[in-house]
Amino acid sequence: METITLNNKLECPVIGIGTFMLSPAEAENSVREALKMGYSLVDTANAYVNERACGRGIKQSTLAREDVFLSTKIWPSEYENPNAVDETLERLGVDYVDLLYIHQPAGNWLAGYRQLEKAYKAGKAKSIGISNFEGKYLSELETEWEIVPQFMQVEAHPYFTQSELRKTLDKYGIRLMSWYPLGHGDKSLLQEPVFAELGRKYGKTPAQVILRWHTQMGFAVIPGSKNVAHIRDNLDILDFTLTDAEMAQIAKLDKGERYYHRTDAQLLQFAAWRPQFEQA
Repeated sequence: METITLNNKLECPVIGIGTFMLSPAEAENSVREALKMGYSLVDTANAYVNERACGRGIKQSTLAREDVFLSTKIWPSEYENPNAVDETLERLGVDYVDLLYIHQPAGNWLAGYRQLEKAYKAGKAKSIGISNFEGKYLSELETEWEIVPQFMQVEAHPYFTQSELRKTLDKYGIRLMSWYPLGHGDKSLLQEPVFAELGRKYGKTPAQVILRWHTQMGFAVIPGSKNVAHIRDNLDILDFTLTDAEMAQIAKLDKGERYYHRTDAQLLQFAAWRPQFEQA
């Protein structure tokens, strides 16, 4: 598995299994099967309400804990819960996570970030990150952090390469982890002629070419699926390399346009909503 080196020298796999919008049963199955076929990065979140299931999937895979890079995210309504990190670890059935995020710049997000820093110092999180902290939120956090985060999880794809955000991330060595990597169900990205052309050249699907683009951009990528065949195909991207000219050709697709547009009203809703966690 290829890895990227974080600003604290930790190594993270370039591709993992995402579990957004997967039911507990689906997440358990996807995680177990993904780890069996060679994945080692698993991404979940409080808000996905499938952390226990992901933990079960990890155990069923028979991989040693140290061979799994486990990532999860604290939800805004948990930021002021002093037990949020320990409760998250309990749901996952682990003593530590490899990457712990705060999920949204909502509510008392600075209290949430302080929880990450405390967990990092205590060894309960090997690395920490911020999810969806763009624009003014990242600028404010820059003035407040004691520990620089290792990751930013955010929307990114060839139509929206986060070129402006990456100027700040690169300054601190913060890595980007992509969500919506294939366009969130919008077929137009997958149907771009350049991906069909490169797919024919390398014997890959357009989706595989796009995922390889992500890794060659230096991003970690976490496509999610409940379909085991799709999970296998998503991993089959590390046996070819796009040339500099091909990467430049793909760069021309950047429209600077995102799919997801979060509002201030949604941030208020995020702070008020409490996940109904899966029971043990």
